[in-house]
Amino acid sequence: MRVLVTGGAGFIGSHVVDRLMDQGHEVVCYDNLSSGKREFIAQHLQKPEFRFLEADLLDMARLNKAMEDVDTVYHIAANPDVKVGAVDTSVHLQQNIIATYNVLEAMRRCGVKNILFTSTSTVYGDAKVIPTPEDYGPLVPISLYGASKLGCEALITAYAHTFDMRCAIFRFANIVGERSTHGVIYDFINKLRKNPEKLEILGDGTQCKSYCHIKDCVDAMFFAWEKQNQDVGIYNIGSEDYITVKEIADIVVEEMQLKNVEYQFTGGVDGGRGWKGDVKVMRLSIEKLKRMGWKPTYNSGEAVRHTTRVMLRDKKMKCD
Repeated sequence: MRVLVTGGAGFIGSHVVDRLMDQGHEVVCYDNLSSGKREFIAQHLQKPEFRFLEADLLDMARLNKAMEDVDTVYHIAANPDVKVGAVDTSVHLQQNIIATYNVLEAMRRCGVKNILFTSTSTVYGDAKVIPTPEDYGPLVPISLYGASKLGCEALITAYAHTFDMRCAIFRFANIVGERSTHGVIYDFINKLRKNPEKLEILGDGTQCKSYCHIKDCVDAMFFAWEKQNQDVGIYNIGSEDYITVKEIADIVVEEMQLKNVEYQFTGGVDGGRGWKGDVKVMRLSIEKLKRMGWKPTYNSGEAVRHTTRVMLRDKKMKCD
């Protein structure tokens, strides 16, 4: 197949590109490098079956051109910063919703029928059912990021029904692993490298969430798409447990071999959240994928510890 991967030079996107290349597909990587890194796809740049386009999804002319002769789209590009929505309310509208609309329009114009979309657990908001299944509702996101992803999901399913497309929507827990460039582990390591005696922790430290290793995440995506037998599929991807922010801090401190680190909790907002829009407790039900035959190999603690070790070995990771 000829596959277009939006955000293909990013954390998750580059791992998807690796898997597609391993399977022998022709891959077009479309990324504006706002958060992606050329080094994540460097191993493919000279391969004849790989093409990298440094371009923005808001550029319809280039997107339409890139979509020609494509069989399947992995739409991974997005602004992943949940916190930024409270500061700049237009970011997630433009970079998530409008960008997704542009992808779907380019697909419609070029006759592309398959799309896989990376969504998020934040579409559920403060779910009253934990673990939260895919059919939980009503969906009431509490962040503009979650709202934008839910809007993208609605556009994709509507296009699928209206224009005879096939789609898979993946609602992720917190995905961690090699090439991760943001998130709590990344932040903790940076903070402790600057000051190994004190660690600021946003919120009250009791925020409790599921963490999924990138290998498990990509395995689940490809597994679900292969097994899917309907036009629209929605799947939670996560681990079978969760972990608190304080426990993550303990793992990072231990792996950095630090002693007597003083934790300074900010107290947070709205009952100990790290920021406005932060979901305090999140664990996704993955029973749907388990019934299909998939299950994760890492639990949350193992995923966090493995990621911490990888980041500490990466000499290129520098303090902000």
